[in-house]
Amino acid sequence: MTVNIRQMATLCVALSICALLVVPGNFPGLSGDARITLAIFALATCAWIGTPIDDTYIALGAGLALTATGVISSDALFGTLGDDTVWLLICAFVLAAAVARTGLAGRAAAFLVGGARNVRQLTHLTTAALVVTAFAVPATSGRAALAMPVFLALAKVLAGRTRLVVMLALLFPTVILLSAVATLIGAGAHLITVSVLWEAAGERVGFTEWLLVGLPLAVVSSHLAAEVVLFTTTKRADREGPVHITAEQIQEHSEQPVTGPWSAAESRCALLLATVVALWCSEPLHRVPPAVVALIGAIVAASPALGTVRLKDALKTVPWSLLLFMAATMAMGLALSDSGAAKYLVGGIPLDLPPWLFLAVVIGVSTAAHLVLQSRSARSSVLVPLVVAAAVGAGVNPVAAALASTAAAGFCHTLPASAKPVTLYAEIPGIPTYTPRDLLRMSAVLAPMTALLVLLFTVAVWPLLGVPLT
Repeated sequence: MTVNIRQMATLCVALSICALLVVPGNFPGLSGDARITLAIFALATCAWIGTPIDDTYIALGAGLALTATGVISSDALFGTLGDDTVWLLICAFVLAAAVARTGLAGRAAAFLVGGARNVRQLTHLTTAALVVTAFAVPATSGRAALAMPVFLALAKVLAGRTRLVVMLALLFPTVILLSAVATLIGAGAHLITVSVLWEAAGERVGFTEWLLVGLPLAVVSSHLAAEVVLFTTTKRADREGPVHITAEQIQEHSEQPVTGPWSAAESRCALLLATVVALWCSEPLHRVPPAVVALIGAIVAASPALGTVRLKDALKTVPWSLLLFMAATMAMGLALSDSGAAKYLVGGIPLDLPPWLFLAVVIGVSTAAHLVLQSRSARSSVLVPLVVAAAVGAGVNPVAAALASTAAAGFCHTLPASAKPVTLYAEIPGIPTYTPRDLLRMSAVLAPMTALLVLLFTVAVWPLLGVPLT
């Protein structure tokens, strides 16, 4: 009954907006294309919020409607699938499949976690390991799945210490979501943000530029979040107890070897991954686009002689639904920008605010947006075009505003359904895990802390790294 009421309410809101846009006398100065764009945008947003329809289906329908009404051309709609960021993500998933096939993740986990001698060391070594996975596996759901065997092994070893297991269950998705901002391939929302910045503001943000501003924020926010998780889910007696986890104990719960000499496949895969990441980070020196580097890496990873996975099997791991969603929402962002709809939407908002206050509002809205829009990519699709348009009007650097909005939208921990990694670790058969109350208690501390940290980086740190405030 509640779901039906919610669906009816969102439908009424969407239809009311469309009815207002149809009347020619309303909203003077709004062009026909802008009216159509806003109507489609409102319908899509309300459908994302209030209906169980697949997000990708809604986005494709919106893109089709924009093309059929002539707001954007068919070349613009289909051309988004050929965007280099889409190819970057496809090839990154192929590389991730090669890494997963070799079992390098389990070996790395055994190396790091085996050095822990107390609970705090275990917490922060696990956090560091999860941050590193942002370079190897694209998208937060893929990283959550890759880390699951490691968590299960730790949970079995610590089976007698329930609160520590619950703490780890909450730590894994928390760090995975917050550390995604480290790299351009960390989340599909990042690629949408980059596309909107290029189309709407003519600003190009590459892998290296994103890494420079995103990695420090990811490291600091992840380790601070680890402390929050530790103190909100455990007691002093739990934290003071010693911890000793051996590689042999982890091996009992891992199908791949985590100790001993490296196999030839593991060595080749590690070398390939290190080379690809090094080439991504040194893009300003060699000028080879990240998508081309990723494609070279994917070809080598799936090659018969040097590869560790068949291309057919690797392509099965690519989330094609996410890629179609990204392409369609890129087209929606293009329509918002080219039709003037985004500029008109922010035209009535008072923008004569100090830059720091403008960014504080953007970060606050972006942090809370997960309560309405559960899809991270959908949040960026809705917010970033408006944020970029508003930033230009307010005299704020659109790159800083868009990056701040995207980083703040990475917080989505309040409810079990707020993000896929949170959902994945909320219910694990035979393993004690967190409850909705645990999430709310942690979020009450983590949400304001994350928002303030993003604001601090945007105002004080990023200008030193080449992203000025104005």
